[in-house]
Amino acid sequence: MLDRKGRDATLPTSAVPPVERAAAAWQTLPTEDPALAGGILDINLKALVENWRQIRDLHPNARTSAVVKANAYGLGMIPVAEALWAEGCRTFFVALPHEGEELKKHLPRAEVFVLAGVPRGEAGYFHEHGLTPVLNTWEEVEEWTAYNAARELRLPAAVHVDTGMNRLGLSPGEARRLSGHDNLLRNFRPCLLMSHLACADTPGHEMNGRQKALFDEIRALFPSVPTSLANSAAAIAWPNWEYDLLRPGIALYGGNPFSERSNPMRAVATLYATVLQVREVRRGESVGYGATWTAKDDSRIAIIGVGYADGLFRRVAEGVAGPAHVFVAGQFAPYVGRISMDLAAVDVSAIAPDVLERGMRVEVMGPHVSVDELACWAGTIAYEILTSLGPRFTRLYTSS
Repeated sequence: MLDRKGRDATLPTSAVPPVERAAAAWQTLPTEDPALAGGILDINLKALVENWRQIRDLHPNARTSAVVKANAYGLGMIPVAEALWAEGCRTFFVALPHEGEELKKHLPRAEVFVLAGVPRGEAGYFHEHGLTPVLNTWEEVEEWTAYNAARELRLPAAVHVDTGMNRLGLSPGEARRLSGHDNLLRNFRPCLLMSHLACADTPGHEMNGRQKALFDEIRALFPSVPTSLANSAAAIAWPNWEYDLLRPGIALYGGNPFSERSNPMRAVATLYATVLQVREVRRGESVGYGATWTAKDDSRIAIIGVGYADGLFRRVAEGVAGPAHVFVAGQFAPYVGRISMDLAAVDVSAIAPDVLERGMRVEVMGPHVSVDELACWAGTIAYEILTSLGPRFTRLYTSS
């Protein structure tokens, strides 16, 4: 058990498993008392590590990295990365250079790739902070090699090839050109050849095969360079893919990597809001802005302390893919009325009055209300839900 300062109350530090030590190190609160927080975001680092391990075990001949961009999908880049490092993860992907710099402060021996590449004139920043750029354009390749040549260095970089997504990456023609350009290749060390699948969440989509075939063609031009193609969905759907590095993201955080399959991952984040008031609403009375919901019978409504300022999208309560609900006192309770900036209302008429009281915690997202369900109600995806979780939540890191 952790004490209020996040220390294990029963075991000496040396006896605590690595993941539990990581959880304890980050068991810090903006306020000393969680009761003062508007909401609690409980992040289960043990579940996170188990999700990473599940993917790793599918590919015993490959390395498994972790995508921790966007503050580890909203769950906290440093505690997440430290828990994964304790389990053996040594390679991480971020989107932006400053994310990489922050990560290297805490894990100086980690290999950190920056997906957005090298901003113009900033090659020295990558060198200074030990970051590995993902080169996405011919201009970046030239700038990186020029920086190395001027200093008689041969620093590593990943080469990203666009195989059909038409987002970032060298064109296949540019990749072929690079493979035969000895002057450029002698001035930097290609340490990874990578591409990104557009439709991996739908394993039967024909585009997956086309992208893989093109990537394999480019791969043959760089025979000594390690390769990476599989994101979360691809790593799970195709354990026989023989590439050198896996790049799981959403699956680590408990989101379903597939659009039409059940979720094989453990839930990682549980979001609790507090019941601020339980009020009686008479038949014919309305709740919330715009009077969009009117009670058909006498009802009991719980007002909970979470709103769109915290990342609870207004569309959740509109019933687009409803009925949207929370889980409280062992039962589901539907949202009613509009979600406002700091508050939401749920109908608790079916819950015994003596069970529900002010100060109780309500599960907004977690094992009973999955992040994918919440995303469906909001008309979006789990990625957006997680990365929208607001800073007002007290984030607690557990290892159970």
